This record gives sequence, structure tokens and C-alpha cells, in this order.
Amino acid sequence: MNRFCYLVVCAVLWGIPWFAAADDLEDIRNQIQILQEDYEKRIRALEERLEKAEADASDARQQAEAAEAIANEAALAPATMTAQEKANTFNPAVTAVLQGSLNSYSRDPDDYALPGFQLGGEAGLAAEGLTLDETELMLSASVDQLFFGRTTIALHDDGNETEIEVEEAFIDALAMPAGTGLRFGRFYSDIGYLNKVHTHTWDFRDAPLVYRSMLGKQYADDGVQLSWVAPTDLYMRVGGETLRGDRFPGGEATETLGNSQSLFVKFGGDVGASHSWQAGLSQLWVDAVDRDSSGHSHGGAGSTGDSFTGDSNLTIADFVWKWAPQGNPGNRNLIFQSELFYRNEDGTDDFTESGDTAVLEYDGKQKGLYAQLVYQFMPQWRLGVRYDWLSSDNDLRVVDAGGLDPNEVLEETALNSNGYDPNRWSLMADWSPSEFSRLRLQYNRDESRHVVDDQWTLQYIMSLGSHAAHEF
Repeated sequence: MNRFCYLVVCAVLWGIPWFAAADDLEDIRNQIQILQEDYEKRIRALEERLEKAEADASDARQQAEAAEAIANEAALAPATMTAQEKANTFNPAVTAVLQGSLNSYSRDPDDYALPGFQLGGEAGLAAEGLTLDETELMLSASVDQLFFGRTTIALHDDGNETEIEVEEAFIDALAMPAGTGLRFGRFYSDIGYLNKVHTHTWDFRDAPLVYRSMLGKQYADDGVQLSWVAPTDLYMRVGGETLRGDRFPGGEATETLGNSQSLFVKFGGDVGASHSWQAGLSQLWVDAVDRDSSGHSHGGAGSTGDSFTGDSNLTIADFVWKWAPQGNPGNRNLIFQSELFYRNEDGTDDFTESGDTAVLEYDGKQKGLYAQLVYQFMPQWRLGVRYDWLSSDNDLRVVDAGGLDPNEVLEETALNSNGYDPNRWSLMADWSPSEFSRLRLQYNRDESRHVVDDQWTLQYIMSLGSHAAHEF
């Protein structure tokens, strides 16, 4: 019995693997079928992804080619142009600035003088009463991908005649490398801070006394300017100019590369979110030949005048500080601005009176400054105060009286200050309904001469057409 049971158990145990093997084969076949179906699904999915990727790549190539074409077209316009200007590359921006004033003086403006200084250029006072001041017509546009051009045509009255003058006509090179800039033509020199600023953007009706006395209001000339902006966090711009030199404080141009040269360096930066500043140092060397300085008041030059020939070296230090809450000047802002001038001249002066000419040896040291504060206390309204001061130490000696009394020559020449330092206080208030219009009332207590001159001016400034952004 036991042996029989043992044989039965063995038979059962030997039969189980055959039954199990049959079941495993069926399971394996099922799993292979499932794997095959899943593999085919994955293959189809990969093929679909491949087709989609190829289509996307084709679209990307087309988009890249389109973007490259747009970039090439944009490169033809200067980076400084607006989108509208890029769309109208060959249409120049046109601006007309209309200025006029009502002027009142307690002294005769035709007798205006600054003792110790020769006046030239447009240093005289505006005519008394209602006057049409300088009208400016400005055109600017990109010439092509390499050059940008601008010209300013000024119309102003000189006595009973209207003069037309090309104030600026210059070209800027746009493709200069490594932060360099090139300008050539006629332009306002970059010496000082206020010199290159157009009169319609001044904070006061008239130029500071240092500009009147040493630059004839503003110095513009024909020449070439090369500058470089350093790639630093602190703004730094260095430049130099060679200029023809036949405009005040120059005289007659005698050198091929010009009778005037300048160097300048400017620094600037921000202090927090609300403050910014700029400081500069400039030097102007002038080889003056027959520099005419016979008054240039609007009422006439009179019968006397001086003509200087020699070396004139001018140094200018300037500083500007601006404040606006969080950098937004729309509602309130405050601007402090000051410049210090020092000039050394050495040469001869021809003094002419009633047709006779005397020759003087002249060695002069002259200095002056102005400081002003302008506060916009609410939108559209500003108040300003300015102080001017001049001083001269001129050594004069008559070497040829030319038929004139030497003592009278020394007394009457404009270079004789008689120990007097011209000075002036100015107050102004202006209202600007928009960035295109401004009305200004200004009072000067002018002690440029030995007497006090109370000067009142009511001025209007109106801009027509495009309006470029102002520099710092």
C-alpha cells in the first residue's frame, strides 16, 4: 500500500511540469503579442513625432530667414532712430522754433559794455521793446547706414535788416568702432556745458556773462570733432576738436587745420534713484588774428573798437546736479548748474577811434563764473535764480599811439576794467503748457557797467514739428 501511494505521488509530481509548461507557453505567446502591439504603437508615435519635428524645423528655418532679413533692413537705419523714423528713413525731421520778447531797460542798451572784456559775436543786448528774436529752422535725417546729418538755419534781425545764418550743418559718422564718435562740418563746440545747448532750451532768456564776454554768447565753428565714450559704469566721455577759428573768440583763419583747438572730458553718474550729476573740464586754444570786438550792440557799433591778435587760452570747469523724485521729473525737479571760466591772453590790441589806430601790448588774465538754481515746483511751472560775476587783470601798454592821446587810449579801450568787476542777479518764472511752448518772465539787476541797469523781459518760445530729446 505504501509502495502504491509512493508511485502515485511520484506520477503526480512528474506530471505537474508538463501541465505548467503548457500554461507558460500560452502566457508567453500572449505577452509577446502585447509587446508587439505596444512596440508598433511606439514606432507609430515616434514616426509622428519625427514628421512633426521635421515640419517645425522647416518653419523655424523660414522664421530665422525672415528674422535675418528684418535685422538686415534694420541695420540700414541708425540705432538712435525711432521706429517711425526708421520707417521714414528718407524723410528729414523738420522743426521750426519761434522766439520773441518784450524788453525794457533802465539804461541805454546801445551803451552796453563789460569793462575789461572785448565784446564780439552776439554779445550785445536785444533791442528794446517788442522784438522778433532768433527763429530757427532745423532739419535732420539719416543719410544712409553710415551717416546722420543735421542743419540749423537761423533768422534774426540786425538793425533794419534780417540776417540768415547757418548755425549748424554737420555730419555724424554712425559706424565708428569701440565707442568712438566723429562729427564734421559746422557745429557748436563741446567745451563747457551750456555752449552746445540751443538758446530755446536755456533756462534763462540770455546767456551768462562769462559766455557773453569770452565766447560772444556761443562758440560755433567749422571743424572736426573726435570723441570716445569709455565702457565703464561711470559715464566718461573724452574728445577733441580742431576748428577753423574765424569766429569769435577767433579772428581770421590762417592755418589749414584751423586756428582753434579744444580738448574736453566729461564725467557723470547717478546717486540713488533721485539724483544724477555731470562734471566736465575743457580747454580751448585760439590763435586769434584780427579778432574784431567793436561792440555788436543792436543799435550799432559806434566809432571805437578793438582788434586783438595773439594767443587766447580758455579753461572751463562745469558742474550740474539734478534731482527728481524717483527719477521722474514730470511733477517736480531741481537743477543746479555752474561753470567757472579762466582765460589767459597775450598779444597786441589795435584800438581804433575816428579813423586813427593805436597799438597796445596786452597781457590779460580774466575769470568769471555763474551759478543758477531752477526749481519746477509743480507741473508746467518753474522758478529760477542766477548769479554772474566777472573779473579781469589786464596789463596794457601803448607802443604806438597812432596820433591819439596814449592816456585816452588806455582809458577808453574795452580791455581797461578800471578795477571794476561786472556782476548780475537774475530771477525768472516760466510756464510751459507743453514741451512745445513756454512763456517766461525775467528780471535782471545788471551791474555789468558802473551803473545799475534794471532789465525786464517777457519771452515766448514756440516749437513746431518734431522735437528731439534734450541731452543731460
